[in-house]
Amino acid sequence: MAFFESMLTLLLVAIIFLQFSRKFRVPYPTMLAIAGIIVAAFPWAPEVAIDPRLALALFIAPVLFDAAYDLPPRTLRRNWLPLFSLAAIAVILTAASVAAVGVAMAGLPLAVAVALGAIVAPPDAVAATVMLDRFNLPRQTYVILKGESLLNDAVALLIFSAAVAAATSPAFLTGILAELTLAAPGGLILGYLLGRLYMIVGLKLAGTLGGTLLEFVATFGTWIIAERLHLSAILAIVAYAMVIARYMPERQTARHRIHSYSVWEAAVFLLNVLAFLLMGLQVRQIVLDLDPGRLSFAITLATAVFVTVIVVRLAWVLVYNRAITFLAERGLTTQAAPSFAASLLAGWCGMRGLVTLATALALPIDFHDRDIILLSALAVVLGTLIVQGLTLAPLIRFLKFDPDKSLNRDLTKARVALIDAALAELEGEDKSTRILRDVYTSEREIAADGRHPREVSRLDRQRRSVIAAKRRKLAEMRRAGEIDDDVFHALEQELDWAELAVLPPGRDEIVES
Repeated sequence: MAFFESMLTLLLVAIIFLQFSRKFRVPYPTMLAIAGIIVAAFPWAPEVAIDPRLALALFIAPVLFDAAYDLPPRTLRRNWLPLFSLAAIAVILTAASVAAVGVAMAGLPLAVAVALGAIVAPPDAVAATVMLDRFNLPRQTYVILKGESLLNDAVALLIFSAAVAAATSPAFLTGILAELTLAAPGGLILGYLLGRLYMIVGLKLAGTLGGTLLEFVATFGTWIIAERLHLSAILAIVAYAMVIARYMPERQTARHRIHSYSVWEAAVFLLNVLAFLLMGLQVRQIVLDLDPGRLSFAITLATAVFVTVIVVRLAWVLVYNRAITFLAERGLTTQAAPSFAASLLAGWCGMRGLVTLATALALPIDFHDRDIILLSALAVVLGTLIVQGLTLAPLIRFLKFDPDKSLNRDLTKARVALIDAALAELEGEDKSTRILRDVYTSEREIAADGRHPREVSRLDRQRRSVIAAKRRKLAEMRRAGEIDDDVFHALEQELDWAELAVLPPGRDEIVES
């Protein structure tokens, strides 16, 4: 009960802090981190532990699914070089550098130090994209920063799994290493097969509450089945999500998609809250249990790890910028070279978040130097979210990027094409067809100018005004007892969908996502 009360308290504090996040343009994970520490510092905060295997399944599976769902294979193919640079090389260099710091400063065994490096290596794209969405940045930079989240998570988690296995099993080089080698392709095959199976079952339940629940059951089930079969649960989730993302959306109804996306946004947000609370509670207990000398040493090590994480990513991104520019100038690559400003921004978008917290919590309870590893992980998360998160917006303004209008141009072209298709569908000369054709002809003229019809359409403004009047009347009828609640909710839902159809783009999004 004490844990539940602490979680409710954190949710309340997070809701309050999120108002500051929205007003001052601060990434919401930064505010969650601060809120988690505040709640964990309460004297009545309980001592809570979580099973390591549960931590991975609970936190990592939905995050990987969410990231993989948003990364289509064509984006991987088109941007393979910068994505490989950030997701593989940068993560490996960071893990190796942090491991070297751990061995040199703390005398950690090599496998333990590598586990620490893998925990703090992957940046959290959510913290960055929440900020990047608010600025008109180069489209390519935004796509790459968002796309790297899946790959760097997968690479870091694979390194983490191998390091933990090596640290806890003396037979690693003989039995477990061979098992891990077979686990990677097996996980991909399993994920693909389960994704195809979900396509069959999920479509039959689409648009129902059971269908929404099945999304979570299938995602966590994929992870658990892979674990039971000793296959890579990480790669199984990645393959599973990519199969669904490729084939499922075009077969879903609009209502199912909107409902599904809303539920997943809320679930991932709640997992962020829970992870920050659990990490804060565990670190609080560690700090209370450590003697002053070891605590001082742990803080020194955590500071060194934090600095290493920032410097390595920034240095590698700038080195990549010079290398790709050199190759592009000599015609040795067709990959476009990013500007120095874009590379500097990418290097600074290294905030850590949920994946780092979850992998730290997934360390076995008796893992070597688990206490100082958890402290280091939390220090990196807090440090990057506060230092980089709070300075990201000023950095973007300082770099003065030229507005990238390519997305708007593509949207305009596609929007006009859709309206043309609608006009072509309208045949005949009856009254309703003529009225609808006039509406679409007007919308086409607006769209061809690069504006969205619902932003300037007098008709849509009138529709929104009418819907607002209907809502007021509906509320009055309910208060007066003229209608029952079941009638109220049925009509309220109709008005919700009608309003969604006439809102300008962006007005119907969940603010924190």
